[in-house]
Amino acid sequence: MIVALDIASWVLIAAGGFFCIAGALGMIRMPDVYTRMHAAGVIDPFGVCLMFSGLMIQAGFTLVTAKLLFLVVLLLFTSPVACHALAKAALHRGLKPLLARKGGKLSKT
Repeated sequence: MIVALDIASWVLIAAGGFFCIAGALGMIRMPDVYTRMHAAGVIDPFGVCLMFSGLMIQAGFTLVTAKLLFLVVLLLFTSPVACHALAKAALHRGLKPLLARKGGKLSKT
């Protein structure tokens, strides 16, 4: 039973690490602000929450689990709101998104 919990927790931690790395690479590789915000929005809900879920399994039923659960709920509520506010501020500032043409090159609208 303990081995199964360890395996499940490490699978969740590894999956969370994968999403964090994929989001960080997306923030580097994406061409404009809006697609970078999409990549950054993946890191919190998927990456960090999966890692915290794995840590909750490792901690068992303790106060640490309650604190991690509180942080997961906080991240799930604040991350989408923050990304939306940043996108709205960028649009209000006048930053136009890049759109793909038929030739495959990016152009501003």
